[in-house]
Amino acid sequence: MKLGQRFPLLRWSVVRTGIGIRNFNRTGQVGDGREAEAADYVEANARRGDIDDVLATIDEYAYAKAFLVNVGDEKGRLLDAAIRRADPQLVLELGTYCGYGALRIARAAPKARIFSVELAAANAAVARRIWAHAGVQDRITCVVGTIGDGGTTLDTLCDEYGFDSGTLDFLFIDHNKNAYLADLLSILDRGWLRQGAVVVADNVGFPGAPKYRRYMREQQGRVWQTIEHRSHVEYQNLLPDLVLESQYLG
Repeated sequence: MKLGQRFPLLRWSVVRTGIGIRNFNRTGQVGDGREAEAADYVEANARRGDIDDVLATIDEYAYAKAFLVNVGDEKGRLLDAAIRRADPQLVLELGTYCGYGALRIARAAPKARIFSVELAAANAAVARRIWAHAGVQDRITCVVGTIGDGGTTLDTLCDEYGFDSGTLDFLFIDHNKNAYLADLLSILDRGWLRQGAVVVADNVGFPGAPKYRRYMREQQGRVWQTIEHRSHVEYQNLLPDLVLESQYLG
């Protein structure tokens, strides 16, 4: 067994992710081309039109080739279960990266319209390639922007895609951890979440979103009903993480 398989945090691609974290925070990519390479790998190895095989191929790439900062297979199953319980018609994802999370959502909610907001145009291009290979490009729309841009992206979602009061059934948050709470509150201010809508937030344990977690604890039983799912950081089994699943009480 290779050292990186026994001790996944010692894999060079994981170390390289840490080294490139400043570049990632600025550009949305680690900086070594792994995101575009992941799309190449999917196109070369996954069966076209097969969502299951595309997801499995992305996981294979992340384990065997280069670590990816998507929700991953272990936490992805928590996302799948939450989606199936919610049975949403309209889904918003914050943080597209390579399109993996939205692809899991599309598989678990085949009737949903899915919109994913991504800061980096390069990531949006990678995600669209992967969605096209999986055959779901007509069901997922990537909007390049950020919720924290003073309202421009929120206005685009409203004016161009029909987001309105009480229309949003499911929100998946997996982008800048420091923006989790502010972006959720901006969406709440718009009134888009219907009563009973579900919000799932990844990486609340690591790297951590303490303000978001504290807010959910303070609002427990009043505005939100939250379950904390204990898991591990994507594509390894040593570092613990938390996924928060919160139902909006209105």
